[in-house]
Amino acid sequence: QVQLVESGGGLVQPGGSLRLSCAASGGTFSRLAMGWFRQAPGKEREFVAGISRGGLSSDYAESVKGRFTISRDNAKNTVYLQMNSLKPEDTAVYYCAADLNRRRGTTDLNDYNYWGQGTQVTVSS
Repeated sequence: QVQLVESGGGLVQPGGSLRLSCAASGGTFSRLAMGWFRQAPGKEREFVAGISRGGLSSDYAESVKGRFTISRDNAKNTVYLQMNSLKPEDTAVYYCAADLNRRRGTTDLNDYNYWGQGTQVTVSS
């Protein structure tokens, strides 16, 4: 079974930056398409970014395009989410997820087989 552990969350001021990491274990990382999702209080979990197995393709939610960057280091079994120009509406619990069956990180949370426990990101003055 694949295990995912997020880290790097915290409190940041509007306009600031934060870099999230997700470390994977228990599987062959290079066979996993990876994604980041977030869930704000009272809202549904939503897609943030996805990346293909080899890291050559990525996809972003419209709300984060130009501000967030997803990347992966298969040698370190880790996927990252660099978040710049953070806004209060980015406040949420951020989750990483792994998909065994597809090459690209898709937007549908139901495509993913494994999930981390999440890390809190709070953007506030």
